[in-house]
Amino acid sequence: MRKTLRNSHGNMKISKIAYPLGLFVCLFIYVAYVKWRWAFATQRIFSITETAVGTRKNQQSLEKLVVANRAVFYGIMFDAGSTGTRIHIFQFTQTAKETPTLTHETFKALKPGLSAYADDVDKSTQGIQELLDVAKEEIPFDLWKVTPLVLKATAGLRLLPGEKAQKLLQKVREVFQASPFLVGDDCVSIMNGTDEGVSAWITVNFLTGNLNTPGKNSVGMLDLGGGSTQITFLPKIEVTLQTSPAGYITSFQMFNSTYKLYSYSYLGLGLMSARLAILGGVEGKPDKELVSPCFPSSFNGEWEHAEITYKISGHKTGVHLYELCSKRVSEIIRNKVHKTEEVKNLDFYAFSYYYDLAANVGLIDKEKGGSLTVEDFEVAAKYVCKTMEINPQENPFICMDLTYISLLLQEFGFPKTKVLKLARKIDDIETSWALGATFHYIDSLNRQQNKVS
Repeated sequence: MRKTLRNSHGNMKISKIAYPLGLFVCLFIYVAYVKWRWAFATQRIFSITETAVGTRKNQQSLEKLVVANRAVFYGIMFDAGSTGTRIHIFQFTQTAKETPTLTHETFKALKPGLSAYADDVDKSTQGIQELLDVAKEEIPFDLWKVTPLVLKATAGLRLLPGEKAQKLLQKVREVFQASPFLVGDDCVSIMNGTDEGVSAWITVNFLTGNLNTPGKNSVGMLDLGGGSTQITFLPKIEVTLQTSPAGYITSFQMFNSTYKLYSYSYLGLGLMSARLAILGGVEGKPDKELVSPCFPSSFNGEWEHAEITYKISGHKTGVHLYELCSKRVSEIIRNKVHKTEEVKNLDFYAFSYYYDLAANVGLIDKEKGGSLTVEDFEVAAKYVCKTMEINPQENPFICMDLTYISLLLQEFGFPKTKVLKLARKIDDIETSWALGATFHYIDSLNRQQNKVS
């Protein structure tokens, strides 16, 4: 009996020693595990050399999430166009010393455009905030503060009086500054037409692989928006550089290369602005009634443009609609654009309303796009105009629009036999200027930081 008690007493002593020892061992293992997890996590985030100059913080490095040895980062670009505001959220991956790769795009659009709120700027904030909420859902929380946020307005705001445009931009700037994203002093601006053309050129040549493939020929870009139209290409012959008017040749740096482009934006020659000019109207000034030879003689209707409703009707002598319409369109665009010989020999992509009109009349597939000649637009215009003399169309502007596009392309110097490629997407990515502008903006952050360091 005494022996048993001694054994129990000994076991109690051992338990008193083992318990705190075991607790210490468990605590040591837990601390080691936490340290290991922390070290592993911190290895997944690293800073690249870009610094946003003039941001809310004096020096804020852009960070990237590292996945499978490739850095992942984001850029947000607002496209404030004449007919709507669109957000593009781009996800990029990049390995060291290589050109970034676009891996995903999120896109959403709202109507009307910012210019519609020129007389009540406070109403513009709701749509901007709604689009910012989309960005918050798409971008990981940890990368919000290092993701550049930019808005660039195009022809819609360029056409507004300066004071009204600046009030709208200031209101957007206030919303941006209250957001959790990386905001610089230049986060909100009106994009000049040349930059719009250059950015679209960057987009299409990046998506077609021309920017990162040495020796591969670049493609030209034609964009027809609501308020302006752009033409941009990389000249191959010196005579184009020497004979182009002042302001048509622009240089920029990106991805350690310098490009010298022919690029020009024609404000007022976008499709919606051209419609108003063909009708004989003036931006911002409603008339009692606008009459056009591009409508059938029996036509009467209304058209809303830039928040103004116009009464429109056809000429009473509306016979041979195409001839009358083409004569009027020619008067509007004659001597308005510069003609270059070199465009005859270069490959061109055409976007926006070029695509929409071609798809609407069956010249290309609505989803996949396609190729067509300049003459195809003319043939379609003649057919539609002739048809409208007998049967009114659902879109009363279709005769005018096709005639305008056909004559505009010829005015640029494209022969009727010239083949153009029309695309809304390349590799499932929208072919807008927004991607090119985002690339250029991020690259400028790189170069600014390199100067600082």
